[in-house]
Amino acid sequence: MQPIERQPLVPRRRHRRGPLAARRRQRALRGNEGARRRAPNKLQRRKQAEIEAAHEWGRQVIGTLDDRDLLLAAVALYAGEGSKTDGCVKLANSDPRMISLFLRWLRGSFHIDESRLRIQLYLHQGLDLDAAVAFWSSVTGIPPAQFTKPYRAVADASIRKTKHPMGCASVSYACSWTHRRIMGLIRALLDSDFLSPPVRAGSLPG
Repeated sequence: MQPIERQPLVPRRRHRRGPLAARRRQRALRGNEGARRRAPNKLQRRKQAEIEAAHEWGRQVIGTLDDRDLLLAAVALYAGEGSKTDGCVKLANSDPRMISLFLRWLRGSFHIDESRLRIQLYLHQGLDLDAAVAFWSSVTGIPPAQFTKPYRAVADASIRKTKHPMGCASVSYACSWTHRRIMGLIRALLDSDFLSPPVRAGSLPG
């Protein structure tokens, strides 16, 4: 029996880290950027067209809100997004339109002491706090002096990749009387009767 000759070890191929590898990585990155800049395909164009058509349809169906429309919209918004803890009216959202709608209704429906309104910002670290304060102050009409200490979140790429550049604003108004009236409106809305039968598919125009 012939002895088995030991074969020489073949060194494992390592990833190249020289100029050639760097150039290849740069070409790959440029290729990815080019793909992101590529014009939308037929399916993407059709999707965007449907979104724009739905937006226009929604505008026609909703129309202009009167005071009662605003009341129902704001109460429904608070029922879903607002704080239910007794003693303080509080609503947080990253969409300035939501915050504007809520404050328009709150100020128009109750006697609000403007000096008691407060805002706390939830803003990721690395984003411009001064710009966020100026933005939300402009949206709400609440002066920066009434902004409380912000919460600066540490971004976690494993949870989310997108960040709201202006953060999330939490508007609060410490008033038990006002909060209890809002909760009464929510209960009345959810317990209310309907004048017409349930809405059926296709009942809306368009």
